[in-house]
Amino acid sequence: MSASPPGEALAHSLKPRHVAMISIGGIIGAGIFVGSSAAIHIAGPAVLLTYALCGALVFVIMRMLGEMAMARPGVGSFTGYAALGLGPWAGFTTAWLYYYFWVITIAVEAIAGANMLMPFIPLPMWALAALLIAAMTLVNLFSVKTYGEFEFWFASLKVITIIGFMALGLAYIFGFGPGLARLTAGFASHGGAFPMGLGAAFTAIPVVIFSMMGSEVATIAAVETEDPARNIVRAARTVTLRIMFFYIGSIAVILAILPWADVISGKSPFVAALSIIKVPGAEAVIGAVIFTAIVSCLNSAIYVTSRMLFEMAQRGDAPAAFGRVSPRRVPALGIIVSGVAGFAVVLSSVFSPDALFTFLLQSSGATILCVYLLISLSQIALRRRLDAAGEHLTVKVWAFPVISWTAVGGIIAVLVMMAMMPDQRLQVALSLAVFAACVSAHFLCRQRARNAQVA
Repeated sequence: MSASPPGEALAHSLKPRHVAMISIGGIIGAGIFVGSSAAIHIAGPAVLLTYALCGALVFVIMRMLGEMAMARPGVGSFTGYAALGLGPWAGFTTAWLYYYFWVITIAVEAIAGANMLMPFIPLPMWALAALLIAAMTLVNLFSVKTYGEFEFWFASLKVITIIGFMALGLAYIFGFGPGLARLTAGFASHGGAFPMGLGAAFTAIPVVIFSMMGSEVATIAAVETEDPARNIVRAARTVTLRIMFFYIGSIAVILAILPWADVISGKSPFVAALSIIKVPGAEAVIGAVIFTAIVSCLNSAIYVTSRMLFEMAQRGDAPAAFGRVSPRRVPALGIIVSGVAGFAVVLSSVFSPDALFTFLLQSSGATILCVYLLISLSQIALRRRLDAAGEHLTVKVWAFPVISWTAVGGIIAVLVMMAMMPDQRLQVALSLAVFAACVSAHFLCRQRARNAQVA
């Protein structure tokens, strides 16, 4: 696979506000509005510690990306830093793993959105999913600024909803509700802060960590701004802390209002808490926000996959055709191919739900952790070279290498914990198999290129 022709470049029309909200929107999704119920069910109030630990890991990963972006600006997204830190094999593997993960995400989000629309629109699931994918594909084809504006307002709605929920919840707790003393007594009567023991906070990590991933999308979007490195650093410094505030703050308000034992796994605890406050139409409002979160994630998934193909083509890790841009300066072929690939996964859920679709879901589940692991190892390798060369870094990961290796250990620990859980063991095994397949594919392509040169 040859590199794409020179002169092909993406637009640089995204603004810092777009990057910030894309990063926030990448993490605040259905995972917090619905998925948090499963984590609360596992750990009770100790889930706040779980969210703090997972948020700290994501914060360190973003700090690593900020350090590498300022040290070597112009490299591209985090897959370029993986190649720079560990070698071409790491860039190839990271990019294809990330692409694989997000293609499956296109299908998952399209299916979720279609299921929410089916009670209102009398069409089969696959047809509604196709319409959603087509709509977001058109948004991405129009221009990157259009994508940025969609994500800005999608993310703004989610942020406004969470802030409004927290404000209303605090008013109930300290104002018009039964009073703080009664709520505190109810909290104590359900086992206090650690009803399942401290270990439950760690048991819930595999559930929580996946809902908090996605902030690295900002590093991909930042490439299409006028100052990529500084926008990555800005996201690393502020966005993750805001996200931790939104997650921990909203879950704390829920636990103060709603006894954790009453939380039903798979049902939105936000709706349950608002029902106690007696907010009319709470379920409809949260449902609309969840649908917005789904469409937002679908929109970002198509964006991310197309940019992964573009960046890989620029390095010669994908066919050169994916490295060309349309007159609107977007990688049109990558956008269309990614949308079609996502729809193909949707069809697999219809025609082979218990075989192919299940395999795709399971094999993509832990790949994002493998990506984070490669990012962490890349930062360690690159930082050592920079320190050895005596280069001055304006942005650093603190207490290097202790913090960096702690992040590596944390990611490996999550993978081990998942491997010990019967319902997630296959997911880890298949994801590691996909990881090995990507590494093998790189060396196979490299060997073929060498043979072609000799011939």
